[in-house]
Amino acid sequence: MSNLLAILCYILFSTNTIYGIVMAILYRAGVWRLLEKSGLKGWWALIPGAREYQLARCAGREPEGRVYSLISVVSILFSIIPYMIPTRLEGLDSDAILDLVLNRMLIFSIISIPILITEFVYNIRIWSGMIQVYNRRKRWLWLCPLSYTHWIPALVWGFSPKFQPEWQVEDLREEMARLATSGSATVMDEGLTVNLKERTASEFFQKKTLLRDIHMSIPQGHMVLLLGGSGAGKTTYLNAINGYEKADAEVMLNGSNMYTQYKKMQYEVGFVPQSEMMRGKDTVLNTLLDAAKLRLPKDVSPSQRRARVDEVMNIFGLQPVKNNLVEKLSGGQKKRLSISMEFISNPSLFILDEPDSGLDGVMARELFVQLRKIADTGKIIIVITHTPDRVIDLFDDVIVLAKDSARTGRLAYYGTIADARTFFQRDTMEQIVKSVNRKEEGGDGLADEYVMKFAEVQHG
Repeated sequence: MSNLLAILCYILFSTNTIYGIVMAILYRAGVWRLLEKSGLKGWWALIPGAREYQLARCAGREPEGRVYSLISVVSILFSIIPYMIPTRLEGLDSDAILDLVLNRMLIFSIISIPILITEFVYNIRIWSGMIQVYNRRKRWLWLCPLSYTHWIPALVWGFSPKFQPEWQVEDLREEMARLATSGSATVMDEGLTVNLKERTASEFFQKKTLLRDIHMSIPQGHMVLLLGGSGAGKTTYLNAINGYEKADAEVMLNGSNMYTQYKKMQYEVGFVPQSEMMRGKDTVLNTLLDAAKLRLPKDVSPSQRRARVDEVMNIFGLQPVKNNLVEKLSGGQKKRLSISMEFISNPSLFILDEPDSGLDGVMARELFVQLRKIADTGKIIIVITHTPDRVIDLFDDVIVLAKDSARTGRLAYYGTIADARTFFQRDTMEQIVKSVNRKEEGGDGLADEYVMKFAEVQHG
């Protein structure tokens, strides 16, 4: 009986293997042609991981493609690992060997189930995009997610002349290059001037442009709102401004170059991240004294540091709780302490990433009123917040970043709040963000339109 079972397993395995090899060849041949039709190199179809990523680019699903490619590689590894683990078979009869093989395959099959499910889901997402690109009916999706049948649409769409994509991947680059602005903002002696040509990174087999053509001048004393949907490049843009991640750019603050004079300028910029980085067991006073040691120049005396700490505690209303432990503070007090730590150095440029996160409307309003007072002393304040409309009256200007068709962060608007409402023909900041977000993200998908429109405004 055991010999019969072994023979049946061998026949089944051999049949599946032959069919699997033929299916894999047909699928790769089809994907090769699909990639070529979309303006990419067909030989990417032969490389596991890269094949899935490039196919996702053809489908207009690049972010999903990054996950899809990694999952595909992991899935391949899990399919071959059981056969790669060495096993001592001396002294085992045929029944024991068969049991060992079957048990090992069962264990790895169970472990790989979550991987296969994830791969299946992302397969659906990618091929849903391909159906849209090739303007096919949704019933094709029944063939696409299954590894035993997805070679059919790949082969048919790839080799049939009547199946053509509505756009090519390379067309997007040419189209968005047409939107590039060649001008620059005039450098001010007082204030912040940003002339960013591009910020790039290497991601998944290619050079990716994260930001491009962002030019602006922000006067002293202005409080500026930074808007943009998820992935529009807000944090990348802020990191480029403060010199943390350098771009192909010129960033000038009060006449000094942020990149070439970074050591000198590091005290002129304060950056408050969304996450709070404080030790709960320290008092408010000790927390600020430690911050003063780090943020103030080395030649500042202890008495001067203490005087600056007292001044900052008075500004942010922390004197009454200076001896309290950080972990005992309220949410609003912790936010003010986090901001105070960066404000110790009295920066000319103050950047805050969601300082109102976790605060109710009243506490958030109080915090932004304090920031407005700081801006009125001649500081430049740049803020990211996901609830801008409840405090929009406190801001002077708004920056709107948006992802274009090539998924590059672009400048869709910079100017006053009133002019922004007119430019976008929207009453609220949330509606403005919705207008530039992609349709699959719940937006109106008008990013390219506004990027082009603002480029024309900048050039008169």
